[in-house]
Amino acid sequence: MRKYCCTSASWTAADCISSRANAACAAACPARPAQLLTCRANTLIAVRLGTLIVPGAPTMKARRLAAILSPAVFALLLTLSGLSRAVEASQAKYPDYPGETPAQFVPATASHDYIRREVMIPMRDGVKLRTIILIPKGAHDAGILLTRTPYDANALTSHHMSGHLGPMLQGYDNAADIIVEDGYIRVVQDVRGKYGSEGGYVMNRPLHGPLNPTPVDDSTDTYDTIDWLVKHVPESNGKVGTIGISYDGFEPLMALVDPHPALKVAVPMNPMVDGWMGDDWFHHGAFRQQNMAYIYEQTASRGNTIKWWTNYHDDYDLFMHYGSAGALAQAYGMQQLPFWNKLVAHPAYDSFWREQAVDKLLAAQPLKVPVMLVHSLWDQEDIYGALAVYRALKPKDSSGHMVKLVLGPWHHGQEIEDGSALGAIRFGSDTAKYFREHILRPFLAQYLKDGAPKANLAPVTAFQTGTNQWQRLPRWPLACAHGCATSSRALYLEANLKLGFSAPAAGSSAYDEYVSDPAHPVPFRARPIQPIGYDNGMTWPQWLVDDQREASGRTDVLSYVSAVLTAPVSIAGAPEVHLVASTSGTDSDWVVKLIDVYPDQVAAQPALGGYQLAVAMDIFRGRYREGFSAAKPLAANRPLLYRFALPAANHVFAPGHRIMVQVQSSWFPLYDRNPQTFVPNIFLAQPADYRKATQRVYHAPGEASFIALPVVAH
Repeated sequence: MRKYCCTSASWTAADCISSRANAACAAACPARPAQLLTCRANTLIAVRLGTLIVPGAPTMKARRLAAILSPAVFALLLTLSGLSRAVEASQAKYPDYPGETPAQFVPATASHDYIRREVMIPMRDGVKLRTIILIPKGAHDAGILLTRTPYDANALTSHHMSGHLGPMLQGYDNAADIIVEDGYIRVVQDVRGKYGSEGGYVMNRPLHGPLNPTPVDDSTDTYDTIDWLVKHVPESNGKVGTIGISYDGFEPLMALVDPHPALKVAVPMNPMVDGWMGDDWFHHGAFRQQNMAYIYEQTASRGNTIKWWTNYHDDYDLFMHYGSAGALAQAYGMQQLPFWNKLVAHPAYDSFWREQAVDKLLAAQPLKVPVMLVHSLWDQEDIYGALAVYRALKPKDSSGHMVKLVLGPWHHGQEIEDGSALGAIRFGSDTAKYFREHILRPFLAQYLKDGAPKANLAPVTAFQTGTNQWQRLPRWPLACAHGCATSSRALYLEANLKLGFSAPAAGSSAYDEYVSDPAHPVPFRARPIQPIGYDNGMTWPQWLVDDQREASGRTDVLSYVSAVLTAPVSIAGAPEVHLVASTSGTDSDWVVKLIDVYPDQVAAQPALGGYQLAVAMDIFRGRYREGFSAAKPLAANRPLLYRFALPAANHVFAPGHRIMVQVQSSWFPLYDRNPQTFVPNIFLAQPADYRKATQRVYHAPGEASFIALPVVAH
């Protein structure tokens, strides 16, 4: 449809606003100036940067139009087109105000004592992994120390922004003093799928095989990374070592599978090895539900930007509110997380867990790279893994030089921090600094520094708690150097809550009992119970050395105590539980603790008077009494034998101290509650499944309960 200016059907839209047509149009249509804008139905007018644009017509500057149109028509043109403000803007008093952020900024780092490079290293499948390389200024022929991490390579290499490398590295996961003082090139890489790296993240990605059909895994990624580094870091001598703690300690173990020729040494510290048997996810079948926050944050986003939340100050109240771990997960939307669904689908030690247990995988591999395994005696997260790998690798060490073991009096990862104390327990020296200077430093230098001497290290270097001294040992669990042996000695639970080295005599009472009520589970530490954490006043790293008097005063905890010792009792190895017990339910958990009870008064440290220091303790889920691969209900009210190992200890119970053993049936909320009624999957237990049970611990002839102590005889 056309609408025309005035009465001339021959005029076009351009004619209506041209200089030659304007006068005639205005004279012919003095009362209808609006028709100037409707000469064609599809005519649109825009003003941009002082230019009036009419589709289908020549472009003219606004000032030219102002000159050829009457003031009234020009004003109406702007008003009707809604562009008067745009024209005013084009005539603004101020010029364009440029931004102050440059397109690219190059920091001036000439004064820094290191060079930082950030690169994306390609893997064999094309995925690129973000890698931070820190090179000491002037370095040449330097060894490379590599850590692969899911915890943000950038954060791990910039703890304190500085021009000096030491402050940059001072923190997790760096043995900063050794790295800086010995001039190593520090490399930290995000594992695939985390933070700056491409690809998909899989928790502790299994090796290529039944659980991982792809051709890539952490072993191949490490190989490809090392291959790139030795070809593209000219300051290096071509020698690479892998080192790391926890998940970062799992990575050096993966590097041992078909290792790169340039990999000269590996130092796995507190590594994740078997998530079901005794590391992060389960202990003997009991689920570590406080780790749900870690699973949530670690797997819900690439950069851990989705954070766990709680409406409770006390984690005890949080987990009691939801009941089962499965119900809590449902409330938090964790069914969206594939790793969580794997946990729920595999509550028993089936092929899913067996085929990714790192100790079993390494047992089937040749030993090609020297390894130093570092274990913490009070590791509150991964107390199982390092010693399991030691048992797998040591038989392959025919020369006696390929596998070293270190046992320190630390919490998880404390070996790179101050090691003078753990909680209330003091060690008389900085044990972590001793480890780094006298054990780690010469070991790394031997393999990564050109011309360095062979390290003078014993096969096993262990700190003995109770006497607070380092020991050079030929092997583990044999815990003395010459002419001594480790033998098992039974420490019996006796009548009247006594503890001793004599088997129960005929005529003694048969058992002690207590009621385990899932509605009132035993806290694993004093309430209010903090979430897992290392910063902002969190005391999670200390819970394994908490004073156990909090539990010994409860009626649902049995505490057996020895007489005051008149001679030292030294143990070196894993105490083994032989518990004969019954439950009125059809399932049950059993928590057993081996405790050093201090004298009632300790002059040098009064707060330790009567202190109950846990030397070794763990939990066992009764449904796996007959085997870990399948759950079976327990026969109610029948004495049954439960046999399992506690974590290893290297400890002396001193004269004047007493030994205690505690037995209980919950350890909450660290572990999920056992309903005490057999259900196929405890993750899915319903409120009605949780029932009280009467628990009996037997100490009669033929039904004796005891702890087999790995006693060191001199």
